[in-house]
Amino acid sequence: MSAQDTQTPAVVVRDVSLRDGLQNIARVLPTETKLEWLQGLYDAGFRELEVGSFVPPKLVPQLADTAQIVAAARKLPGLHVSVLIPNLKGATLALEQGVDLMLLPLSASHAHSLANLRKAPDDVVQEVGRIRAEMDAAGTKTALEVGISTAFGCTIQGKVEPQEVLRLVKAVLDAGADQVSLADTVGYADPRQIRSMFEQVREVAGERLVCGHFHDTRGLGLANVMAALDTGIHRFDACVAGIGGCPHAPGASGNVNAEDLVYLMHSMGLSTGIDFDRLLALRARITQWLEGECFQGAIWKAGLPKTMLAEPATAGAAAA
Repeated sequence: MSAQDTQTPAVVVRDVSLRDGLQNIARVLPTETKLEWLQGLYDAGFRELEVGSFVPPKLVPQLADTAQIVAAARKLPGLHVSVLIPNLKGATLALEQGVDLMLLPLSASHAHSLANLRKAPDDVVQEVGRIRAEMDAAGTKTALEVGISTAFGCTIQGKVEPQEVLRLVKAVLDAGADQVSLADTVGYADPRQIRSMFEQVREVAGERLVCGHFHDTRGLGLANVMAALDTGIHRFDACVAGIGGCPHAPGASGNVNAEDLVYLMHSMGLSTGIDFDRLLALRARITQWLEGECFQGAIWKAGLPKTMLAEPATAGAAAA
């Protein structure tokens, strides 16, 4: 099933497997293998990719070659290249590489923020301001997205109050973030929570709320995608083969599976621009490269149903 076309996709799937997918896997893949992975994602039709993170190599050796991956990614026509950054130093490195977008995680859970970034949430807000100042001084076209992580609960702290999420969203936008996203980092959310939180945050952020990042830890990843879709979100993070997860979420099964997410959208007539056959072929290669790791997903086992359209409807057709 081919889904590549020249029209704007109805739903954008931003694959984060080269960053979020690999950061919790102990083995360090050769850069050459990652470049094959990158090309495979591009050939499958992904046009937004999170390709790495500018974090200290001693902390995350799996991502030590991020600069090389970014350099290769920037040569691919029409590819929107993003990286995760933990702080101003990471932002400086990312700006030097000319990425399209920097994603700074800010945990709504105080306990998770200290464990993950060694900073309280309000300290991260101040870091956003410093990053904005450097961006303005450089005159860059790079955008800054702040991902509000543990927005629906935390394995360390437990409950995260919605009002704290709203407060932090407003604070980072006031500090200079271009856009925000919401993340169910540890897989606690249910569709009712997702719908309520995205609706409340949209009242604060408007169209600057751009993406949903969900983990399938308790099997509700795609249900939560649907809930966010119903609120008007049309961009979602996912990982090929459902790899990834959070180091502070024991037993986590990884990010929403990209193949299942693409299938879900295509089954409803919503285009993603992604070629399903090439996506499944890439999954097969990834499972070989990472043999022995835990992989997720249903559609790769069951295959496409006979009722699936040969070509998914375009965004215009879906709207009709």
